[in-house]
Amino acid sequence: MPSPYRALFAAPGSKGFSTAGFLGRIPVSMMGIGVVTMISQLTGRYGLAGALSATIALSAAVAGPQVSRLVDQFGQRRVLRPATLISLTAAAILLFAAHYGWPDWVLFVACVGIGCVPSVGAMIRARWAALYRGTPQLHTAYSFESVVDEMCFIFGPIISIGLSTAWFPEAGPLFAACFLAVGVFWLTAQRATEPVPHPREHRGGGTAMRSRGLQVLVATFVATGAIFGAVDVVTVAFADEEGHKAAASVVLALYAAGSCVAGMVFGLLHFAGAPERRWLLGVCAMAVSMIPLLLVGNLPFLAVALFVAGLSIAPTMITTMSLIEEHVPRAQLTEGMTWVSTGLAAGVALGSSAAGWVIDAAGARAGYGVPAVAGAVAVAVGFLGFRRLKRPATGRGGSVEQHSERKERHVA
Repeated sequence: MPSPYRALFAAPGSKGFSTAGFLGRIPVSMMGIGVVTMISQLTGRYGLAGALSATIALSAAVAGPQVSRLVDQFGQRRVLRPATLISLTAAAILLFAAHYGWPDWVLFVACVGIGCVPSVGAMIRARWAALYRGTPQLHTAYSFESVVDEMCFIFGPIISIGLSTAWFPEAGPLFAACFLAVGVFWLTAQRATEPVPHPREHRGGGTAMRSRGLQVLVATFVATGAIFGAVDVVTVAFADEEGHKAAASVVLALYAAGSCVAGMVFGLLHFAGAPERRWLLGVCAMAVSMIPLLLVGNLPFLAVALFVAGLSIAPTMITTMSLIEEHVPRAQLTEGMTWVSTGLAAGVALGSSAAGWVIDAAGARAGYGVPAVAGAVAVAVGFLGFRRLKRPATGRGGSVEQHSERKERHVA
């Protein structure tokens, strides 16, 4: 590991919470695709599979910010453990309902409960912010966490799809629930690095979404999430049509691998320019990278196209976290980060559901039109809201307090 990344772990407790965060986050990439694989194997209904995956994502979009707001107010340990127990109970109901062929409405109710899963990635980034706030190391820490995110999306689908296809259909979601339990309870046991909570009387009230800049980021990432959700579902269906359904895990892993490589390199760089310009460029790159998928003819071509498409993901996400710190009050940092995840989750819900219906109606190749359209929407929203991102609120932010300090601090 390059020295800037090694230096991050000189802080006491950083290795422990980072490892726990990896285990707690890997279910994010396992559960949705695991449900798609499980339901498609048990019923052959991709429309139902996509709708259930969308329900989980949409439920997380609603519950996630509320959980994070409580975390900012009461602390991670007091909030994350009860929320995780709700999600685990719902996951158990889903597995039984799918295995024994219970009515569809039971499956949807269980997926709503699974959506109570906390945003572990936001919790880890909040711990890094508490350690390195106001220093260039925070940019490196955010880059590292983006790499960890992509590692989760490399190994998560492989584990989930592989277990469900090689062992039994329910194995993927089952192991996702196990990883969630271990990761969250291990993380919340580490009290020394837990950020100090901000009681309501010290926070000024209201929600982080009052920030106009955060509104732009969240709206754009709804469309970005639709790209991710659609690509997951369509890739599984395309691999199935090609007669190699299990290969979908490898293809999706290459999508994440492209982002992982780009994120690792991006974290070694420091930029003097305005981060909102790099952010908009990243959004445009993600949109353009969806066009080759419309021409896909076989799995090898798809794998290469998705690897290239992944190169724009991590740099855009890293820059997004820096922008959140400029536009959100410090006492609401966890909530602000979770709102971006919420936008992604809502987009995943829309994208996976739309892709499922398109696949059932016209086949997998037609399904790649969904992420292409979503990319175009993301670019349009990004351009329309660009001016809001150029005006950070005075006195806000975790690493950059004022817009004029960017160049001196060289924090992306």
